[in-house]
Amino acid sequence: MTLRDLFHDVLRTLWAHKLRAFLTMFGIAWGIVSIVLMVAAGEGLRKGQEEQARNLGKDVMIVFHGRTSLQAGGTHAGRQVHWEDEDLPVVQAETPDCQYAIPELEQDTVRAHSNFNNAALTVTGSHPQFAYIRSLDVGQGRFYDWDDMREARRVAFLGSDAAKQLFPGRNPVGENVYLNDFPFVVIGVMAKKKQDSSYDGWDVNKIFIPFSAMRRDFPDKPPGTSTTFDQLLVTPKSVSQHEACKHEVRVALARMHRYDPRDKEACPIWDTVQEAQAFKTMTDGMKYFLGAVGIVTLLLGGIGVMNVMLVAVRERTREIGVRKALGAPAATILRQFFVEALIIALLSGAIGLGVAFGFCALVNLLPMPDFFAGLIPDWTSGLVAAGLLGTIAVGAALYPARRAASIDPIEALRYEAGG
Repeated sequence: MTLRDLFHDVLRTLWAHKLRAFLTMFGIAWGIVSIVLMVAAGEGLRKGQEEQARNLGKDVMIVFHGRTSLQAGGTHAGRQVHWEDEDLPVVQAETPDCQYAIPELEQDTVRAHSNFNNAALTVTGSHPQFAYIRSLDVGQGRFYDWDDMREARRVAFLGSDAAKQLFPGRNPVGENVYLNDFPFVVIGVMAKKKQDSSYDGWDVNKIFIPFSAMRRDFPDKPPGTSTTFDQLLVTPKSVSQHEACKHEVRVALARMHRYDPRDKEACPIWDTVQEAQAFKTMTDGMKYFLGAVGIVTLLLGGIGVMNVMLVAVRERTREIGVRKALGAPAATILRQFFVEALIIALLSGAIGLGVAFGFCALVNLLPMPDFFAGLIPDWTSGLVAAGLLGTIAVGAALYPARRAASIDPIEALRYEAGG
């Protein structure tokens, strides 16, 4: 029998048993679609949360000042602590595991207006690395630099929504924005940013100016002084160094302000690195759970496919006997069943993958919540599911076919379907 004749015979046989072929293909395709969609949903949630964490900042630790809760060095508990300008060089020198340690000073009572509109916005002053640390991407113009810092220039970088409020329908770059009537030249506008967490308000509603200009024009309010600021922004040199970096910051600040370095109330730290690691642990657990559900789904699908194939081949025992009586060797009979099962496996695998990836693409056209990046399908999970279910289908077809092909043709001819 030529390959063409074999293929033609296989297709004719599949069409003659189209219901069983359909049920087998449906079982394989459904298993593939289920696995791909579960993995895609889990990956979309992980990616979405990862992106939200990145939007707040790149492995940033926000070091707030607080009130002492432990006695240390003869000082009583309950003493208010404020970070000072003189703390910066000490922290930077004594924290070898930290990459950046920069101050941030904010005011939410500054009157902001342009020649076109006014708005209630938060004004923030820091160092040029602030844009990198806090993931402030430039949409227009530029962020302030060290020349702006050294000369305490009155330049401003606007959040995207702040720009729309102050300059509706206009390009704000090069225009003046007035902060408590001080004229600041707008040098840039932030790109649109999605943010689901913050320690002081959304970045899109802020005005960012050099720390030196902030210190001169809008110093800290009482009980702060002209040399205090609100919080330190610290980043480790690597994620593996973040605990060492955090410890070094606590020790340096405790020495400068004479409190116990174990006193976390005096130096509260919002550790986004630790939060990201905790979330990764949670998503890994969810991934393992979905994997377990996927394995159970595959096994159930495999049992269904196996049952359909076993019944289909057993009911064709009489057909096998006729072929053997006409002189067909066992190898030819097995080859036909193998090709039939292989065609079913390949066709249903392709349909399952196509439906799964097509459904993911359609769903991703819809607007997604900020914490969910959409359905992100993975070829590996789909191909593994297709390979496993296909192997089960082929094995379930060959096993009874081999047994039927090995018995005497007369016994095979006596077989009645359902008997």
